[in-house]
Amino acid sequence: MDIIGHLTRTVSPAVLGDDQSPAKKSLLEQFYAIFAARLADKDTFGRFANENIARDDQSFYDRVWTDGSHRDSISRELAGAHNVDATAARGLVAMAAPLAYHEIKNLAGTTPVPQFLNDNSADYQHHIPAWASAVVPAGMIGASAGAAGTRISDTTSMAPLQHKEEESGSFMKALLPIIGLIILGALAWALLRGCQDNPEPVATPVVTEEQAEDDSQAVAAVAASAEPASIRIATGEANTLYACRMNVGDETLQTTVMNAMSSTFGNEADKCRADVDDNFATDMPAAAQLASILPIIKSVPNASMIIKGDEIVVNSADADVLDKLVSDLQAAAPAMTIRAEGPLDLQSEIDNSLVAAEAAVDNLGENPDPRDVARALSIQVINFELDKAVIPEVNKPFLDRAANIIQEVPNIELVIIGHTDNLASDAYNMELSRDRAESVKEYLVSKGVDASKLTTKGMGESDPIADNSTEQGRFRNRRIEFSVNDEATINNTGASGAITNDSIDPDLNPLDSNNDDMTVDGDDNGVDATMPDPDLNPLDNNNDDVLPDSDDPTQGTALDPQ
Repeated sequence: MDIIGHLTRTVSPAVLGDDQSPAKKSLLEQFYAIFAARLADKDTFGRFANENIARDDQSFYDRVWTDGSHRDSISRELAGAHNVDATAARGLVAMAAPLAYHEIKNLAGTTPVPQFLNDNSADYQHHIPAWASAVVPAGMIGASAGAAGTRISDTTSMAPLQHKEEESGSFMKALLPIIGLIILGALAWALLRGCQDNPEPVATPVVTEEQAEDDSQAVAAVAASAEPASIRIATGEANTLYACRMNVGDETLQTTVMNAMSSTFGNEADKCRADVDDNFATDMPAAAQLASILPIIKSVPNASMIIKGDEIVVNSADADVLDKLVSDLQAAAPAMTIRAEGPLDLQSEIDNSLVAAEAAVDNLGENPDPRDVARALSIQVINFELDKAVIPEVNKPFLDRAANIIQEVPNIELVIIGHTDNLASDAYNMELSRDRAESVKEYLVSKGVDASKLTTKGMGESDPIADNSTEQGRFRNRRIEFSVNDEATINNTGASGAITNDSIDPDLNPLDSNNDDMTVDGDDNGVDATMPDPDLNPLDNNNDDVLPDSDDPTQGTALDPQ
């Protein structure tokens, strides 16, 4: 059994995407060996043996090696040995760990994973470098294959064959030439018949098996690379729906989730915004339990819930309420992993977002869809300082890469959208979000992007994706998103990148300098009570038209207030 070869064929393509560099492939091969040796330790494996590990759970790597110095040593040594950036190495192994874990469990079957890996240690032991002695169980480096290797062939042991040959003696040896002639004659007859009657079927079984194996591997690779479908919900006061976002692979799953949301939240479910794209999975393990899950989160004001893959993460500002929320959800969905969101680790969130954004960009390939570009660029966290719109240094290398991509994609037009939490006044947050979006645009333009490809929009606190009652929720609401600026964006088709299209403000006169649309920012169902000024005659120098100059006076002649 070639464990490392299997992981290289199944996991590496999902981790590396289009960036199939030999250095990174080699780095992952060595990591798989170190990872397998670690899982061979019963105490290590026992910590999460009963957990449902999501395939995209990059924090799983941190739970395998709880000692931060060990994790740093692994990424540093792997990076140095394979000439890969240390941050990139850390991201690669974090992405690979949960995927490799699932593949190893599949290989083990009904055999306990530590036993399986110890039985087959000779298969991966020689891949483990000497420096890894501090991060793998004692004896895993340089140990003799000995008895450990014999268990690999449990199901096809060679012992009975050797025993039969010894018993048969010279009689079997005399019989072998005769058996060989019979077999050769049968093969020759079959080949002759195949050529005379129907030559194609002779080779058909072999081709069919190869194709079936290739197809199976292709399906597995696609399934492993698809991002799990997810839904993010936040509640407000009085059992209201405060925010709702979903990422799903097709409209069938979108309809399933929306039906459940409507049954629980009624018309408020219209706040849900969907990113429907084949980059996401078309199934959601929790879909069948949504009818039980959603009423529980609805009953808790100022709370948040993220359902992704087979895990549900919840949060609330009240610790007692949070404990009860976890308990109630676990009872309602026993097959899911339910956990409370941990304290905000700001630096980790920023670092992980940049790693994930780099990986998403790596997977874009040639001639990428602008929607995929927008989605990839939206992953990074730009953590502006309080009340400032200055881009942090840590984000500039990725924005440099983003500038190159935008320049290379023909006919791409992006909207850069700024968002804030709700800790200041509406007016202040609106201005701050515009300034931050404009700051990102100015930086990209300074790196060579055509300014006409970029527009900016400030949403302030009006379009949250999480609760504003917790530190984690406010952190997620403070964000920069990219969306495709096209007809789909204006028509609210829900398919233009990181956000759905009704977030874009249809300014009915973009030629003037005011924010004068007929509808509320991000809304298409009413007149904006504070700025009802569609200046339909941009050629004059006033901001005064309800109707175009010289239009039919029977339809109204009232002037807009200055």
